[in-house]
Amino acid sequence: MVALALAPGSDATSASLLGINYGRVGNNLPPPQSVLPLLEALGIGRVRMYDADPTVLRAFAQTGVELVVGVPDESLAAVAAPGGAAQWLKDNVVPFLPDTKVAVLTVGNEVLTGGNSSSLSRTLLPAMQSLHDAVAALGLDKQLTVTTAHNLGVLGTSYPPSAGAFRKDLLPYLCPILDYHARTGSPFLVNAYPYFAYSGDPRGVQLEYALLEPGYAGVTDPNSKLHYPNLLVAQVDAVYHAIAAANTAASRVVEVRVSETGWPSAGGANETGATPQNAARYNSNAMRLVAEGKGTPLKPGVPLRAYVFALFNENLKPGLASERYYGLFKPDGTPAYELSFKLPRDNSTFGPGGGGGIGGNGNAHGSSSGGGGFISGGENSGGYYISASARVPLVSSDCTLLSLLFLLVVIMI
Repeated sequence: MVALALAPGSDATSASLLGINYGRVGNNLPPPQSVLPLLEALGIGRVRMYDADPTVLRAFAQTGVELVVGVPDESLAAVAAPGGAAQWLKDNVVPFLPDTKVAVLTVGNEVLTGGNSSSLSRTLLPAMQSLHDAVAALGLDKQLTVTTAHNLGVLGTSYPPSAGAFRKDLLPYLCPILDYHARTGSPFLVNAYPYFAYSGDPRGVQLEYALLEPGYAGVTDPNSKLHYPNLLVAQVDAVYHAIAAANTAASRVVEVRVSETGWPSAGGANETGATPQNAARYNSNAMRLVAEGKGTPLKPGVPLRAYVFALFNENLKPGLASERYYGLFKPDGTPAYELSFKLPRDNSTFGPGGGGGIGGNGNAHGSSSGGGGFISGGENSGGYYISASARVPLVSSDCTLLSLLFLLVVIMI
């Protein structure tokens, strides 16, 4: 009877590896309580939020929905100090446990490639480490994972996937971050958007490949000879290759997960492919792909995990017109378009058949939804550059070389 009294009211975490991003950059969005029926209709029990808003955390109490809670960019400096991390955790997370099921803390969003990267990049890892230590000090490290989400623009090379490599200028930050992931068992999160590859180069990127169409013939990596049926798994494997190129040891244990992926249902006149039909096809195919429980061509034994961006259209998002049309739902709760795929009933997150989960930012109330553009740089760095000009030789261990270079500099000094 005591055990029953202490148990949560329900355990709604989906057996599916699929989640959804809950951004709130809008002035016409419904209250958090209205989100629960929408999640139930989708059959999704994993939600990523971009802050630790207490209203949202309370709304998900006793639901079993598994949350990813974000530490906003503006909090990184404070959280980088051990005392600040402990205080942030005490103020923003601990009061809601265990009723609200918080599983992951993401420190910032796209910090290394964002507009404030010059001032924030040095505080990213200290903030992650301090928060992880604060979690461990409370004995919560078995249930709370601390990580961060990167823009795909951290890659300097992404095509073909076997040539995946991080930007050289980001290695001083990424090398110790990879060591952190390997040491703590936390995943490497990436916001991956095939949409940006297609909209940036509609002649060079096949629409069916970008839309994850299961009937598309696919592309073969000329180096690895691995066959890629769609662009999303190619993007993920490019990250895996980049990790291996930078840190061979970390590549054996660090898992890559997709923290954002999606397709806009509308956009400006020059935003090719932003239509309700394409958005419905992409998100239906993405949900199907994740629900199959398969891995990527490079990591077939590691099931792909992904969070669809986003739950609602957000009318106050800055940037391109398409930024405001990533939602599966309109603010009034009606579907932005009809999905052709429904999660299997045994993955339902509410009612009979639910439960049984598989374990597990820059903007205060939402994401930049991927950043957009080509990975070669620029203000909107973050797409998937599929040009032959992006092919460069793969370095076997960039972090090792960086460490040796640093040691050499120290010796010379």
